[in-house]
Amino acid sequence: MRTPRPSRRTVLVGTAAVAALTAVPAFGSRAVAAEGAAYRWRNVVIGGTGFVTGVLFHPAVRGLAYARTDIGGAYRWDDRAARWTPLTDHIGWDDWNLLGVEALAVDPAHPDRLYAALGTYAQSWAGDGAVLRSEDRGATWTRTDLNVKLGANEDGRGTGERLLVDPRDSDTLWLGTRHDGLLKSTDRGAGWAPVTGFPATATPTGQGITFLVAAGRAVYAGWGDGDGTSGTANLYRTTDGTTWQAVPGQPSGTAAKVPVRAAHDTHTRELYVTYADAPGPNGQSDGRVHKLRTTTGRWTDVTPVEPGGTRPDGATDTFGYGGVAVDARRAGTVVVSTNNRWADVDTLFRTTDGGRTWTSLKDVAVFDVSETPFLKWGGDEPKFGWWIQALAVDPYDSKHVVYGTGATLYGTRDLRHWAPRVRGLEETAVRQLISPPAGEAHLISGLGDIGVMYHERLTASPSRGMATNPVSGSATGLAQAAARPAYVVRAGWGDNGNGAHSGDGGRTWAPFAAQPDIAENAPGPIATNADGSTLLWSFVHWDGTKYPAHRSADNGTTWSEISSFPKGATPVADPADPTLFYAYDTDTGTLYASTDSGLTFTARATGLPAGDSQFKVVAAPGRSGDLWLSAKWNGLHRSTDGGATFTKVDSCWASYTLGFGKAAPGADYPAIYQVGSTGTITAVLRSDDEARTWVRINDDAHQWGWTGEVIVGDPRVHGRVYLATNGRGIQYGEPA
Repeated sequence: MRTPRPSRRTVLVGTAAVAALTAVPAFGSRAVAAEGAAYRWRNVVIGGTGFVTGVLFHPAVRGLAYARTDIGGAYRWDDRAARWTPLTDHIGWDDWNLLGVEALAVDPAHPDRLYAALGTYAQSWAGDGAVLRSEDRGATWTRTDLNVKLGANEDGRGTGERLLVDPRDSDTLWLGTRHDGLLKSTDRGAGWAPVTGFPATATPTGQGITFLVAAGRAVYAGWGDGDGTSGTANLYRTTDGTTWQAVPGQPSGTAAKVPVRAAHDTHTRELYVTYADAPGPNGQSDGRVHKLRTTTGRWTDVTPVEPGGTRPDGATDTFGYGGVAVDARRAGTVVVSTNNRWADVDTLFRTTDGGRTWTSLKDVAVFDVSETPFLKWGGDEPKFGWWIQALAVDPYDSKHVVYGTGATLYGTRDLRHWAPRVRGLEETAVRQLISPPAGEAHLISGLGDIGVMYHERLTASPSRGMATNPVSGSATGLAQAAARPAYVVRAGWGDNGNGAHSGDGGRTWAPFAAQPDIAENAPGPIATNADGSTLLWSFVHWDGTKYPAHRSADNGTTWSEISSFPKGATPVADPADPTLFYAYDTDTGTLYASTDSGLTFTARATGLPAGDSQFKVVAAPGRSGDLWLSAKWNGLHRSTDGGATFTKVDSCWASYTLGFGKAAPGADYPAIYQVGSTGTITAVLRSDDEARTWVRINDDAHQWGWTGEVIVGDPRVHGRVYLATNGRGIQYGEPA
């Protein structure tokens, strides 16, 4: 966002997991640094946890498949290793908006070619999209920037694919956009131009083209902005690559308002289309499945089960249809998915007779989620899934079916037994991290959607799954008592209160006996003092509204309002003195401190950087009053007098998040880790000399988009660092 990008460039990116450690001089010299030791980067294993929005098997290569996610990049399936290889980790800080994948495309005639349309948000504050093209299955890429926006994490992100290699010419590609119509490339994705003859008119707020699919030599395009009335087209076709026309006789009505996905049966020459009354993944309440015999133009409604009606439990069974996949080996064999079906839970329907009869695969499904126990969601049995829009059938194995959900990718080899197929695929949005100084686990994490996890091992999904009692959704706070590490507290969205405490280092949890009323709708960051005797809980609604913080001195049994605490601020406990707390008011640039265990707060340093809620204060471990302020492009600031004064650190010009780890051998100060800038790029940095100099510990192949939430070093292992990403899970690095 600071450095303009060229319109086209080649990105030479490999998949090796070793990063060069490069020494970076103090700010001002900007000299080329000398190369040092190597770092190895890997994911802390959780397993999926995000929305897999598309899966593609290559039609001509056995075992070759690709997956796309809404915020976590693209992956290639390694059939021999039975795991996914990430393909877009090279996307850097300035290009964070490109980590969401709107669409993928393969070339049936050239198996090594892969295309990806990138762009997470289509809002005015987000950057334009880009198309990546590869001649080696995503090992290296060449990039073309677009002048339009894409929306991989917006409504309709499970539709598609919106990108297609023309079935008549491998040099020609089509790209359907949300707000800018249809684009075409005649040089394999290097250059793009609008298609002026496409009949539908794009709007600034619509869905635009929801999918592009080949049926023989013809190309079909779904259109998501119709109103569902008779005579309003939502499906268009070209047979010559030039002229587009509405497909005659297509279905209409609310249930067929939005064409979600389509698949072509080459044996019967029938095109199957799933429909819903909204693009999804949320908000669908009606839908249908229709098929078109492309040789005659005849449409047939083959909907397995019509939504609607009242179930015995009183719930209304409403839903749409999402994924659709045909069996390349067996004529008339098709699988479709329901979507947004909460009353009776989503399912896959399978037909072997062209849609005359259907079988629900959920009814006989047996799940094994032992590899990713969080999928039990605090109960005994996993759910079949929700947000099922990604769906694929292996063209070389009729019983090999995979489908995506809001949290994982399931697969089967016999249409009955299902298990996650997510090794190597990590899409978690990470909010908090703690690395305890002692105990079984080296890491406790607070995550989006799936709450808090206790990581006994870094190489396996936590055996306890997500924290229960209460079952927690997105985590908003996580803290450990510095002098009593067995005591941990958390905050977030739960089913039995929004706060909890642990007396065994985060292995098991109990809800607070009570919570402030505002905690029900605005749980925010939480802190505990050094000995665990006092809790401070801050409250911020999702819409940004800030409320008074509350204090408890009896483990959450009673709470009292702290009128002098700056509303919405993050409480920070002094790691050495249990009477001290700090809070940074990002609205005014003022550091507040409490010397009476959080009863009252008074202003200390003023005139500090203000105006951004992501500015962070971090206390150095084992020291009282040693505070560091990461103020993004306003730089890094330090106080050694408990926030009375701050001095700007001149060794870096930008600091987005900062944390501490075990000191280097012979050093008397903890290692410091940060995501920041000492030169022209934002990188992951380490300092072993109290921030006088820094070394870069990631490289251009390991950047993961936006990484400004949290970073922590391991207090027991020098050099090991844990990094939160927004879509690529928890990365951890160690000297190789």
